Amino acid sequence: MNDKKRLNSYEDLPLVLDVADIQRIMGISRASAYELVHTPGFPLIKVSKIAFFEWMAKGSETVPGSDK
Repeated sequence: MNDKKRLNSYEDLPLVLDVADIQRIMGISRASAYELVHTPGFPLIKVSKIAFFEWMAKGSETVPGSDK
């Protein structure tokens, strides 16, 4: 994904998300994004945007780099 492209909607995302995309979407560091994709239950390192947002909607007990 082009880092300069502004994400205005879900439809602006590519069909398959990589770690850099997830980093941008979540507003976390690169290290946190890699830690996140290696947590149990995370779909894959390259993941469809549908699977990623379904995973996010379910919530996660541990989201690296998050204060929640």
